[in-house]
Amino acid sequence: MRVGVDVGGTFTDLVALAEDGTIEVRKVVTTPDDPAVGLFQAVDGLRGPIELLIHGTTVATNALLERHGARVVLVATAGFEDLLWLRRQDRAALYDLARDHPPPLVARADVVGVAERMGPGGTLVPLVDAEVERVVAAVRALDPGAVAVALLFAFRHAAHEQRLAAALRAALHAIPVVASHEVLPVFREYERTSTVTVEAYLRPRVGAYLARTAAEAGRREIPELRIMTSSGGSLAPAAAAVRAASLALSGPAGGVVGARLVGEAVGSPDLLTLDMGGTSADASLIVGGAPLADGVGAVAGVPLTLPSLLIETVSAGGGSIAWMDDGGALKVGPESAGAVPGPACYGRGGVRPTVTDACLVLGWLDAEQPLAADVRLDLVAAEAAVATLGRVGRRDRRGVAAGIVEVATAAMARALKRVSMARGLDPRRMVLLPFGGAGPLFGCALADVLGMKRVVIPPHSGALSALGLAAAAEQVELMASFHRTFSGLAREDVTAAFEPLCARAQVELPGAVVTREAACRFVGQGYELTIPVADPEPYRLEEAFLHAHLARYGHAGGGQPMELVNLRVVARRPAPPPHFRSQVPGVRAPVGRRPVTVRGERVTADVWPGDELATGVAIDGPAILAGADATALLEPGWRGRVHATGAVLVKRR
Repeated sequence: MRVGVDVGGTFTDLVALAEDGTIEVRKVVTTPDDPAVGLFQAVDGLRGPIELLIHGTTVATNALLERHGARVVLVATAGFEDLLWLRRQDRAALYDLARDHPPPLVARADVVGVAERMGPGGTLVPLVDAEVERVVAAVRALDPGAVAVALLFAFRHAAHEQRLAAALRAALHAIPVVASHEVLPVFREYERTSTVTVEAYLRPRVGAYLARTAAEAGRREIPELRIMTSSGGSLAPAAAAVRAASLALSGPAGGVVGARLVGEAVGSPDLLTLDMGGTSADASLIVGGAPLADGVGAVAGVPLTLPSLLIETVSAGGGSIAWMDDGGALKVGPESAGAVPGPACYGRGGVRPTVTDACLVLGWLDAEQPLAADVRLDLVAAEAAVATLGRVGRRDRRGVAAGIVEVATAAMARALKRVSMARGLDPRRMVLLPFGGAGPLFGCALADVLGMKRVVIPPHSGALSALGLAAAAEQVELMASFHRTFSGLAREDVTAAFEPLCARAQVELPGAVVTREAACRFVGQGYELTIPVADPEPYRLEEAFLHAHLARYGHAGGGQPMELVNLRVVARRPAPPPHFRSQVPGVRAPVGRRPVTVRGERVTADVWPGDELATGVAIDGPAILAGADATALLEPGWRGRVHATGAVLVKRR
């Protein structure tokens, strides 16, 4: 079996893909103190040998959110010690003068300046032996947990960084030393410095977790363990341990991979996806059957510029807590009940109202159906929690619950707009694919907000991230700076620049399929667009860039000169895709009816077993599709038809 395990904020999901095509799903409660405990609780329940275990982890994300990383000493070029505090001179919130950016991961007293200077053409101030010795002594005196080295122009001329990193490693032995040219060898010194600081901050904690997890897998005689990265590929634990920052979106990336597979199976290559879990909702975009990548962003307010899938996260998960602000407005999140104590309806000590409690009060969830092996829902506790908010306006208890889901829906809709409309893409021409434990409950409402007419409820929607992990490819990404205008650039120049990256990629991942990409822009532009490089002929690259720029931004530059900025090579060893079910007997009629509240109105919904639907069956809303790992809601005015894969294709009537 190929097994994927996604550790979420509330539940840990497992999907096992057997050789005969069958798919087994398991769900256990996450163990926040040590996520590996919940991981192996799920794994130990499987019968049969495991060939490969792919893990999506939140260890890196949580370390950034909770600020529980290593004490980092930053080594920077003298005169640039304040770079992380100067940032980009942008505001955290444009109209909120009281709001500030999160502080850097390193203390100002833990920055060591180095008397050296590289310029674009090479050495301006040489790095002498005495200065290397002084810097090593200064760093050792600060007793760091990790060291980050980020010098000016190291992306082009790495000699000074290499000397310092070698001297620090020799002196500090077991303490990780990370150099910026090893992590992000491209220009923009602020983003490069921030990213290498994140890598140093995370590496000790992530490395220890991965070593522990690999040892546990070895004790269970699991032949191979791999870790999901933010870019949608997987790495061996040893490789992932020295790419800790690339795991910041490890779990959500698995969901995007799973969504792409479902979209391919049902013939929908253009998707807006929404993964609604216990603590957050993650929006992403798939265009032409390929997830949109975005290498510029931030995690927990910390800039992190590494290859990653485009994922917009909002605090609107099932465990997000509803509350009233000082002005009497109803809010949802960012605080979450998490796995412990969890929503009030879990009966684990939670008393504050959450989105899951509101869904139960509205009748969308069934108290008789467990969410996991040992989690039963308590309607009385959910009603009591919602009642603590009092009457919001003139709303009764159900009205307040409806308000909670309205606020959560609005937050998720904003995230979906940011990944689509803000990038020049019309969501009305796309299909919405909601998944996660709570996502399918909100699919119709979100589609209405965005003007979309089609929704796909995927099979195994509550564990789609784990399914994506189980089917994830092995993948390595390598980057290099190559700042040249297209004028005077020859095919041989581009080919020669890619050669060392391609050779290194084949060494790191033998037998992989290697693809080339180039980040291009108009001269003087402040951002780049990445295009595939099938043909390195410069005029072909210009044509591809102009076409991509026109599609994304609505114009093609008006004859402005263009330049190639960075190179990227991706080496992939694809995995066999999962076999979704073929034509099988199933349920052709609802198994019950129950009252639910939808958009403030009380209606009676048909109840269908979401995992046992016969292919071709038509389902009219209002309807509840109750599955083992997730529940879906078809609102009035929507009709679904069951696809041969088990997905439900839903359309506005």
